[in-house]
Amino acid sequence: MIELVEGDITQFAADAIVNAANSKLVGGGGVDGAIHRVGGPAIMAELDAIRARSGYCPAGQAVVTAAGDLPARWVIHAVGPVYRGGDHGERELLTSCYEVSLRLASEKGATSIAFPAISAGVYGYPLAEAAEVAVGAVAARLAEHAVIERVAFVLFDRKTYSAFQRALQALQSNG
Repeated sequence: MIELVEGDITQFAADAIVNAANSKLVGGGGVDGAIHRVGGPAIMAELDAIRARSGYCPAGQAVVTAAGDLPARWVIHAVGPVYRGGDHGERELLTSCYEVSLRLASEKGATSIAFPAISAGVYGYPLAEAAEVAVGAVAARLAEHAVIERVAFVLFDRKTYSAFQRALQALQSNG
């Protein structure tokens, strides 16, 4: 089941929530900053250990930490692509963010996962296209992760919610 929610992902109860992280895994602004503020220092401590082992996380990939003080069990830190015109593999990298996040959540045994609009903020991905990629990637891969029963796109404002609503409606009418 895919649902859309207008709200604050840091207040959304799910087994796993997805963070729109940066490749250095050091926190930042937007969703990333909010997740670290609300989740507390335990999340960054785990990311410090991951960075010590791996260095960074490339675009299209993700890592998992505990959720600290968030109403979730895990945070999946997915690194979306910076939009550079659309001809630098951005679509494939953004699709990969959603696919990898679903796989990691499934491996942890999560039955519910909440996504923000990855790359649609400061990374400059055009909102309508980001919504189409997100909804399409999740719908196409959800059946592969049978343990996941509920996927929510938790969207910060009405404009983003509306873009995802249009993308979901288009997918449902074509499916």
